[in-house]
Amino acid sequence: MKHVLEADSVQKFFNHKLVVSDVYLKCETGDIIGLLGRNGSGKSTLLKIIFGMVPADYKFVRIDGKLQVKTSELLKEIGYLPQDNFIPKHFSVAKTIQLSISKEKRNVFCDDSMIQSMLNKKISHLSGGELRYLEIKLILFNDSKFVLLDEPYNGLAPVMVENINALIRENAKSKGIIITDHNYRNVIEVSTKLILMVAGKTHHLKDTNELIERGYLKEGML
Repeated sequence: MKHVLEADSVQKFFNHKLVVSDVYLKCETGDIIGLLGRNGSGKSTLLKIIFGMVPADYKFVRIDGKLQVKTSELLKEIGYLPQDNFIPKHFSVAKTIQLSISKEKRNVFCDDSMIQSMLNKKISHLSGGELRYLEIKLILFNDSKFVLLDEPYNGLAPVMVENINALIRENAKSKGIIITDHNYRNVIEVSTKLILMVAGKTHHLKDTNELIERGYLKEGML
């Protein structure tokens, strides 16, 4: 069954400056939406507003046509990966999985050579790439219909990026996913749709050439 997330008429002021302006965004099950834009264009702020972490001056968030007013309701429907690592360093990987993944899903979660290789480690002993992979998989495995990934590729080696993109594609079969990251190539590679944010406004792109036309990339950068 398809699910639909819509964020409509989103506005946010910081110190009387409009940082997110009249945004419209629609994400369906199966979509991997790449949200691109320069630093300060409002991408992370928009994800936090949709998730309910940051209050907006104005917003409508609908899931399957139903207006979501309470943050507690949104938390059930939307998973969110923050830019910074969120698992306590003193935890073990095994304990983290036990606390985060339901018993029925644990075998499937661990049936993965990457996860197997870190099962006996502490979180503090994981490489940056291993930790990010674990965090992203935990978020993708929760029961939410939609997932927002903020800087998932931060500091990752190319082989880890491929593993994470495979994970994202696999999970997009049953969820809608929105990604923002400074590494635009990784985002373009995995996305099925692209949205460019410029000065707090969203532009829905028909193809990647518009990234050059709208001044986000220079000729030859694609």
